Amino acid sequence: MIKKTFRSMFILIFCMVLVCVGLIMGVLYNYFEKQYSTELVNEATYVGQGVELNGKEYLENLNKKNIRITWIDSDGTVLFDNQADASKMENHADRVEVQEAMQKESGSSIRYSSTLSEKTMYYALHLSDDTVVRLANTYRSPLSITLGMLQPIVAIIVIALAFSGWMSYRLSKRIVKPINEIDLEHPEDAKAYDELSPFLHRIEQQNRQIHKQIQELKRQQTEFSAITENMSEGFVVVDTKQNVLSYNSSALKLLGIPSVKENKNVLQLNRSESFQEALHLALKGEHAQRMMMHNNRSYQLFANPVFQDDVVVSGAVLVIMDVTEKEQRDALRREFTANVSHELKTPLTSISGTAEIMTQGLVKAEDIPHFAENIYKEAQRLITLVGDIINLSKLEETDFEQQKELVDLSEIVEEVVETLHDEAQKKKISFLVQTERCQILGIPSILNEIVYNLCDNAIKYNKENGEVTVKLLKKDKRVELSVKDTGIGIPYEEQQRVFERFYRVDKSHSKEIGGTGLGLSIVKHGVMCHNAELKLESEPGEGSCFKVLF
Repeated sequence: MIKKTFRSMFILIFCMVLVCVGLIMGVLYNYFEKQYSTELVNEATYVGQGVELNGKEYLENLNKKNIRITWIDSDGTVLFDNQADASKMENHADRVEVQEAMQKESGSSIRYSSTLSEKTMYYALHLSDDTVVRLANTYRSPLSITLGMLQPIVAIIVIALAFSGWMSYRLSKRIVKPINEIDLEHPEDAKAYDELSPFLHRIEQQNRQIHKQIQELKRQQTEFSAITENMSEGFVVVDTKQNVLSYNSSALKLLGIPSVKENKNVLQLNRSESFQEALHLALKGEHAQRMMMHNNRSYQLFANPVFQDDVVVSGAVLVIMDVTEKEQRDALRREFTANVSHELKTPLTSISGTAEIMTQGLVKAEDIPHFAENIYKEAQRLITLVGDIINLSKLEETDFEQQKELVDLSEIVEEVVETLHDEAQKKKISFLVQTERCQILGIPSILNEIVYNLCDNAIKYNKENGEVTVKLLKKDKRVELSVKDTGIGIPYEEQQRVFERFYRVDKSHSKEIGGTGLGLSIVKHGVMCHNAELKLESEPGEGSCFKVLF
């Protein structure tokens, strides 16, 4: 700003100085021209009086070298000239000033010589003897004077430049200083020029508006960051050149990337065909949805275009969802459906076949009880299976948090052991029970299912003359329920799968052992309902121990 002000002030002051010099020279020139005219008139009057008194003798004795004096007869003949030979001079009757003097007693004229850049002023006076005395004075024109004074004029210009520069610098600093000292954050507090008050007031209003807008943008940015950073889904924004503009940490975590540079190509995130295809469609203005695999996990990719003015595509938003668990659940659901169909089909087929044989009268009278018993067993098996399926569905779909109450777990353990006592006796299995009074917050029916299924499995998969040890103890402010058997045990590679629906370790003897294959799955979901912890310790041929920590 100082430079602009300085330049403007410098040019202004310099021009003013030059104009002033020009005006002064013009005024002085006019002044001296008038002085020349006045002096010429006075000189002519004196010379005229001398000529009337003494004639030519006066003129010859007059020493006036700077002024030309010419005496002219009434017919225009030159009688005398102090700077030329009168006899050789042409007739002056046609001279303007001479003609005017003959008519009006005096006359004047000015003639300019472009060659010499000089002006000559003539003044003629009509004498009493009918002759004319003419005086002429030559002086230089303004251009001639200027050229003659070139050196001093240059000196004046240099001085004017220096003065203009000095004055411009001082004035510029003085003018600009209050403006530079304005605090743009609080412009109305500045001690600047009164003329700037409306401008400073407007700046103050704009500052308030800008401050509000910045605060709003910060708030929106904070909200946006809070939303995107707490999203489990990956979030990526790209421009039309496929450069990354924004992303959240979930995107990096899902794709297994430690970091990504902004304004770099989005392909550094993923180069799969489905990823590129979805991105390409979004940048064309289309919504795209694709599935992609990465690091043995399934991801669902949503790509949406970002429009500017609802017409031009300015970028794309990519949302990445990890659907591995969903895919697994869907697979398990499909597997569960298939298993349920199979498990239901088996007893129904047996019941239907047996009933058909009996209906057709192909069964001997003495065999009817056997066939009826078979139908009963399969029906009971079917009822048990349906019951387990219903219980498992309830555990998966129902929110039991509101149904919890204070339960004495030791009473449930004792009831279950008493219920299974006869079943254990059939296989010559003995129960060893060690319990303490332990109260927990839970759902009695589900807790009963947990204890029953653990003890029932311990009997089914035990050896003849085996033992089932049930312990309920307080341990480190927690309650531990353990059910240990001396049965066939579970191989290590199958220990995690025993909690799957319809999974059986010994498939060859599953029908002999009985059960639906849903017992441990019910235990698992029941434990989850109580936010408890389920552990399994087992050695093949030595038995298994299931522990539940409440």
